[in-house]
Amino acid sequence: MSERAPSDLPTDFRFRVDATDGTARTGAITMPRGTIRTPAFMPVGTAATVKAMYPGQVRDLGADVVLGNTYHLMLRPGPERMERLGGLHRFMNWPHPILTDSGGFQVMSLSALRKLDEQGVTFRSHVDGSTHHMSPERSIAIQGLLGSDIQMQLDECVRLPADAAAIEKAMRLSLRWAERCRVAFGEQPGKALFGIVQGGDIPDLRVESARALVDLDLKGYAIGGLAVGEPQAVMLAMIETVEPHLPREKPRYLMGVGTPDDLMRSVARGIDMFDCVMPTRAGRHGLAYTRHGRINLRNARHGEDTRPLDEASACPAARDYSRAYLHHLVRTDEILGMMLLTWNNLSYYQDLMAGMRAAIAQGRLADFCDETRANWARAEAERAAA
Repeated sequence: MSERAPSDLPTDFRFRVDATDGTARTGAITMPRGTIRTPAFMPVGTAATVKAMYPGQVRDLGADVVLGNTYHLMLRPGPERMERLGGLHRFMNWPHPILTDSGGFQVMSLSALRKLDEQGVTFRSHVDGSTHHMSPERSIAIQGLLGSDIQMQLDECVRLPADAAAIEKAMRLSLRWAERCRVAFGEQPGKALFGIVQGGDIPDLRVESARALVDLDLKGYAIGGLAVGEPQAVMLAMIETVEPHLPREKPRYLMGVGTPDDLMRSVARGIDMFDCVMPTRAGRHGLAYTRHGRINLRNARHGEDTRPLDEASACPAARDYSRAYLHHLVRTDEILGMMLLTWNNLSYYQDLMAGMRAAIAQGRLADFCDETRANWARAEAERAAA
């Protein structure tokens, strides 16, 4: 499959699988605003911006879609104002696909005070203390006002480890909310509503959640409630539990994940879409992701290192600046350091996804992943010996 998006985009939402390698698959989601090549990594644009990046840079690195956050955007600048300003795409100068989350995770994790019941959740803003109510219907309405292309159901996300009764209660509430979100979403040609599989680390609950959501016949399905404190092995086991129960003809999205190794292991288990703040957050704190593994530019060892992060990278941030200079920028808290390392990290993530797409098409994903990990280990051993 070409790495270029086709010009003859459909008027509806479509997903196709072009090649498989075991459970892994590569293909494309197509919709009126563009094509998303899968497996895809979505940079997180929490408050209508991918932090420390220009929209054009994000696009040039290979991103086909970004994520916007309903919770943050409902607080500032507000969904009604966003609609008056022409919607999120125009507001942030990103004419390509946008996925918005439901806001549920942030309500649960950021709000100082909240009250959850069948109707939704009432919470106090972490910004100014104002009180708000988020119901399934309101979440969908806000996402509609923002104008996003892929919208997520409102769900209750429980951090792990958690009591089994609490996990089950949250899963069943999320299912009831999914039904209400489907009704509220209605028919929106060219757009999609995704359901979210919950159930914590309990396989039977995960399977029950997946089957019930599939009965709703949504356009795509996410696996939520992972990467919230559990070991990687638990996350992977839950993916393996859920994957056989999700339709093969619809996209699968693993929410909030993760490290480059998480991405490779999850793609091998059939996941098509990812988002995570890790590459941008790490860049703002002096950590670079590269072909040579993770490099902490705060370390004094880089103070006189004239090598770039990766001389073979197509990204100027990785290729054209010395580690010594990046170390200096990080240690002096210069904004340019945050910008360059974020640019590098998102470039690496997009290159990793492109590499996996090509490897799946060639039937060699396992080899690609083994070679990638071996390169990380070799570089880490060299740094340890230096």
